[in-house]
Amino acid sequence: MEYKDYYQILGVERSADANAIKAAYRKMARKYHPDVSKEKDAEERFKDLQEAHEVLKDPEKRAAYDQLGANWRAGQDFRPPPGWNPSGAPHGGPDLGGFSDFFDSLFGAQGRGGFRSSGFQAHGEDSEAAISISLEDAAHGAQKNITLEIPTLGPDGRMRRQPRNLQVRIPKGVTEGQRLRIAGQGGPGMGGGANGDLYLHLRFLPHPQFRVEGRDLYHDLHITPWEAALGASVEVPTLEGAVRMKIPAGSSSGKKLRLGGKGLPGPGGKTGGDLYAILQIVVPKTLSEEETALFTQLAEVSTFHPRR
Repeated sequence: MEYKDYYQILGVERSADANAIKAAYRKMARKYHPDVSKEKDAEERFKDLQEAHEVLKDPEKRAAYDQLGANWRAGQDFRPPPGWNPSGAPHGGPDLGGFSDFFDSLFGAQGRGGFRSSGFQAHGEDSEAAISISLEDAAHGAQKNITLEIPTLGPDGRMRRQPRNLQVRIPKGVTEGQRLRIAGQGGPGMGGGANGDLYLHLRFLPHPQFRVEGRDLYHDLHITPWEAALGASVEVPTLEGAVRMKIPAGSSSGKKLRLGGKGLPGPGGKTGGDLYAILQIVVPKTLSEEETALFTQLAEVSTFHPRR
């Protein structure tokens, strides 16, 4: 069957309010009423006008029509999604009052009576949003109060986005890019249908000390030249607090040391990722006279030549 653009039939924009739709229908109906019009296709045009007005004047029918209308244009072959007409009413028949098969496919044979009287129900659309959380929230879990723009059904039957405050539980052990499902917080259902769900895409805020790859954490650990040469025991930050790590003697910049299980935890408290400390040897920018003398002495006695 062909898709009918009810807005085009009435000559109004999709953003038109109820008053504009009513005025357009009255104007077009006077023009194409079969008793007064001299147009050859007046009867067919008038039926289309009645059908368009029947849908667009009803907030719930209009919202249902708009859910499907974004992907079709007038005259294109149309097939409603499976289960769209759960009323079980037979298609066609005189009880449609002359309405088209397109109308029947959307609202059933009793569609003129409204959704609830015909048994029509439509599940609300799922919504998606992104929220940013800290690594600490991901590691320990958290309760977050957030404000999101959620689609709601206005009194004129138009979907609009309105702010809604939600309390969201972030489970321990989530990862970047993971989706959290918040049941029933998506778009509103129609005719008693269930609301859709809200899916939150998790993003990690930049952290001053760690980089994240999956569940593993990476930290640039600054050490002195003598700690690198002689070895040392130094503090390393983790999401659970600082721990001590042994620096092997003779370490170079870029050496990677592993702290097992100190990354992001796995779901349900399971063992997760590791923390890797990347050694970065830092040379003092200014030297005292004594330090200069010691480095000079080291340069004179050392047989180490890194460029050979």
